[in-house]
Amino acid sequence: MNNKRRSVPGIRHYDGPAGGWGALKATAIAVRTQMDTLDAPATLLRTNQPDGFDCPGCAWPDKEHKSTFQFCENGAKAVTWEATSKRVTPTFFAENTVSSLLAKSDFELEGYGRLTHPLVYHPESDTFRPVEWEQAFARIGEILRSLPPDAVEFYTSGRASNEAAYLFQLFARELGTNNFPDCSNMCHEATSVGLPRSIGIGKGTVSLDDFDNTELVISIGHNPGTNHPRMMGTLHELARRNVPIIVLNPMRERALERFADPQSVVEMATYSSTDIASTYFQVKAGGDAAALKGIAKHLLEFENALDQAFIATHTQGFEEFAADIQATNWESIERESGLTRQDLHQVAEAYAKSNATIITYGMGITQHNKGTSNVRLIADLLLMRGNIGKPGAGICPLRGHSNVQGNRTVGISEKPTGAFLGKIEEVFGFTPPAAHGHDAVQATEAMINGSAKAMLCLGGNFAVAMPDHARAFPAMRSLDLSVHVGTKLNRTHLLTAKETYLFPCLGRTELDIQQTGRQSITVEDSMSMVHASSGKLKPASPALRSEPAIVAGLAKATLTHTKIDWENLVTDYDLIRDLIEKTIPGFEQYNQRIRVPGGFRMPLPPTERVWPTPTGKAMFSVFEGVDENRAGVGDNVLRLVTLRSHDQYNTTIYALDDRYRGVFGRRDILFMNEGDMAQLGLEHGDRVDISTALPDSVQHLEDITVVAYSIAAGTVGAYYPEANVLVPLDYLDKDSGTPSYKSVPVRVTLRSKEIRAI
Repeated sequence: MNNKRRSVPGIRHYDGPAGGWGALKATAIAVRTQMDTLDAPATLLRTNQPDGFDCPGCAWPDKEHKSTFQFCENGAKAVTWEATSKRVTPTFFAENTVSSLLAKSDFELEGYGRLTHPLVYHPESDTFRPVEWEQAFARIGEILRSLPPDAVEFYTSGRASNEAAYLFQLFARELGTNNFPDCSNMCHEATSVGLPRSIGIGKGTVSLDDFDNTELVISIGHNPGTNHPRMMGTLHELARRNVPIIVLNPMRERALERFADPQSVVEMATYSSTDIASTYFQVKAGGDAAALKGIAKHLLEFENALDQAFIATHTQGFEEFAADIQATNWESIERESGLTRQDLHQVAEAYAKSNATIITYGMGITQHNKGTSNVRLIADLLLMRGNIGKPGAGICPLRGHSNVQGNRTVGISEKPTGAFLGKIEEVFGFTPPAAHGHDAVQATEAMINGSAKAMLCLGGNFAVAMPDHARAFPAMRSLDLSVHVGTKLNRTHLLTAKETYLFPCLGRTELDIQQTGRQSITVEDSMSMVHASSGKLKPASPALRSEPAIVAGLAKATLTHTKIDWENLVTDYDLIRDLIEKTIPGFEQYNQRIRVPGGFRMPLPPTERVWPTPTGKAMFSVFEGVDENRAGVGDNVLRLVTLRSHDQYNTTIYALDDRYRGVFGRRDILFMNEGDMAQLGLEHGDRVDISTALPDSVQHLEDITVVAYSIAAGTVGAYYPEANVLVPLDYLDKDSGTPSYKSVPVRVTLRSKEIRAI
């Protein structure tokens, strides 16, 4: 930090690498404050092991399921947060009204601990009170039967298992709706929509083995040290082997700069670290398409840079793509990307030299008004050099929650295929609805206009994760019924409907004992590996039920004429997996294969250069121009990127620190480029107000402290979910419905000279 800057409370320079002793200290603090110290070591050592449980954090795959420990700092936080010894009992709710709890921070709400009993909201006392499971199910069933099926929304969090998600979609479809707002709608929906158009499947094409064979990694729009931290081990190995890692990201992120592997005796003993990025380019928010087109433009000019044989044999649309790239001028590319022609030449040159390249990307690519087009441009770049379907190469979307991809695979989609619906009818004897249902934004809009009357949430913190809290929060309150399945209290639970139920469920770390004995659930990681997960801890309360059991209980109580034996399915989860096998391709011999350590990989035809597109070819795309969205362009308009802190996973906040960015004990921060600060007459530590710079939607976030940071000019950053208030509900990618959390036009104004400093 600049020594001339004034001191700002809670802001100080952090000079350590990502990982290292700082990570071990943070892990120790998480263990000490959350768990019984006798249980913690054994629990952490079972994380991501063949006979243990899948980490409830990120979706990065496990490396060969070896006996070495497979958890990281943020994974340890996720485990200890779930396996905490703190409890939220009926006595707690009797002593705390919903109104008083709403005054607490999100950090405080989840920090109270694990929910222990099923609860129903009593408006007369403004409290949650205990309710018997069967009584709750019966009342919920009664309400659901009284509503039109399309008035019910079924929300799924990415932490739900394949088994629970499959039963959930089956319940909804037998009820008669395809309303499946889910967490994918808010993160990688652009991948699910864009990649099928390009390569025929909405998943990445690489495996961990490909990282062992790659010659170059291009990392775009993600911060692995916080959001998928087990990836750091892989990047660390690549850097140690001198494999170039080129980063395009608006902010300087410590984990992409240097990392000390806590499992490296040498680095820990010598306090040393490994440089990760070989080159780091700070692209402007909303400038990804321009940067990608600039790289492609250079490639077209290089001699012998294209894989002409691959393009001719395996692709279609190259001529139109190339013509558009050639017609795009350098002035607009440089203006929108914030990078120079020479910067992009350097990337293209490294790419042209590599015989096997992986491009990794995260929500810095997808959460934009042109997120789907961004994804397709990455695919285009790979297709230009035949980097899909060969060892060491491919596209690698970095999924967030640990089973968000698995949920989609087993049917959580508002746009189901005819083939899948046909299998449902064949196996279960009812005709599922064919009309497309609601995604997350459409579900919120349906609540606002009154057509949605009930919402069932299988995990998650829906309203807080959504944009535009000024509209999303009242929308939840307008419902006739809300039902929440979760492990901990969060703000969405407190946005009570006319009738609200809160059901506590088992966590990943806990024993799940059903009639036939101990059960395993399954998950699919971001590289399409499906494997088993089985907890061993004593459940937080005898009153807890598993997610499959809760879903089955709700379905049985609602669907009075069902032909499905819901109760029996829960006695042995093998029975659920048998049904998945019968209705979804790729799950052949499901139960046998998950009993093999490491599980199995779902089919990925593009890895064999088979393209399940309508043409049977991989398809190039055309992104006209370079502008993501010209709305909001004007004097002093900046682009806001919403960010997670390092002590955070999705909407769950483990602590109020963001160690690597030098923020401690607070979250009311706006990261700014010093040049932008000077232009606006702002200083480090000033208190400002932020407002959207859109013609038809002006929203505000007040009293935020400016922090000078290494961030691309024209770009500012603020914490998610607090900054979600600045994202209008209809400011989204029209192709995928994904809200534009990563590029919101805003203006920043000084509150007043009298309160410049804190």
